[in-house]
Amino acid sequence: MLDALAGVEPVIALHGPRSVGKSTVLRTFAAGREVPVIDLDDVAVRDAVRANPTLTVSGKTPLCIDEYQHVPEILDAIKARLNREITDPGTAVLTGSTRQDALPRTAQSLTGRIHRINIWPLSQGELHGSHENLIESLRSDPAATLAAQPQSSTTRSDYVDRIAAGGFPLAVIRQGADRNRWFDNYLRDSILKDASELERIRQRQLVADMLNRLAAQTAQVLNLSNVTDALGVDRKTAEEHLRLLEDLFLVVRLPAWGKTLRARAAAKPKIHVVDSGLAARLLRITPANLGRLDPTVMTEFGHLLETFVVGELRKHVSWMSEPVTTGHWRTHDKDEVDFVVEFDDGDVLAFEVKSGERVNRNDLRGLRKLREALGNRLIAGVAFSTGSRSYTAEDRIHVMPVDRLWRTVDLR
Repeated sequence: MLDALAGVEPVIALHGPRSVGKSTVLRTFAAGREVPVIDLDDVAVRDAVRANPTLTVSGKTPLCIDEYQHVPEILDAIKARLNREITDPGTAVLTGSTRQDALPRTAQSLTGRIHRINIWPLSQGELHGSHENLIESLRSDPAATLAAQPQSSTTRSDYVDRIAAGGFPLAVIRQGADRNRWFDNYLRDSILKDASELERIRQRQLVADMLNRLAAQTAQVLNLSNVTDALGVDRKTAEEHLRLLEDLFLVVRLPAWGKTLRARAAAKPKIHVVDSGLAARLLRITPANLGRLDPTVMTEFGHLLETFVVGELRKHVSWMSEPVTTGHWRTHDKDEVDFVVEFDDGDVLAFEVKSGERVNRNDLRGLRKLREALGNRLIAGVAFSTGSRSYTAEDRIHVMPVDRLWRTVDLR
């Protein structure tokens, strides 16, 4: 995809959390084009670029610049080059661990000339070598997609392990205390280093406390009032810190979708920690904790499983060439669907996450209500479970094991 876009777009920015592989993607791309990578994580390189931004961008294209947010002035220099040479596809490929719109206003110079791609932690398919095509398959032929699915052998214990590991490459390869230490270091560096570099925050402990409070709400409708009350801050400060945590790709707001379908549809977003493993560490939940079956743990498992599934679906749609709108749907009557994908032609796929092995009729209430509201626009509604069977529960509403997300669907 990056190679194809470089033939069309003047500047491409790969945004995402630290340590998800952006630099690896950039170096592979640069090696294929026989150009160097300008690594702005290197302090000496950073100082040299800051002193000579115009000279830096005058070399052979594509310019490949890693962690460009350290020297946002580089964007002005790239813009000046584009102005001189008109718009040249493939002029630059950048990586950044903060969102571009979080940078100072002077760094917004490439508006209209920069194509952004979010790179998230590794998906389960990337980790285990499978081609993930569930969304595309459901869009083209839901019945055949269901028929092509064998019985699942993934156990609750397997799901617990995957949730706790998450998708950060350097966390996945660790276990136990080593993994916990990696997550702790990652969080400390993100808040102490990256947050301060944005020059928008001085209250580091408050940011860390807020992240912990938001982690306790993962997979739930965002309740910022609870956070402000607990931390003793005003709403404006809380909003600023929440945006900072989003800019650093530590949390993601999933917007409310479908407000025009029903007058009683809720407008508040849901909040998700960007990675289920990171969420589990913030909550101090271990695989051993999640293996228990008491009611409190079942609730925690349900929230982490939803964050895990929504994270996987978010990755899947980010790869699609077809633009889509995503969100969650919830009414004031408490009917809800955890993740909705709307295509440009108005067709919709909807996904609900259930932590139990069995899905009963009441568990499908939200999907059923959404089907009533959408009519024929709903292609399929899927309730994911930790059970082993895929089946059609009723018209256009299906039940599938969670692991269908990373099993290749063969429609031949």
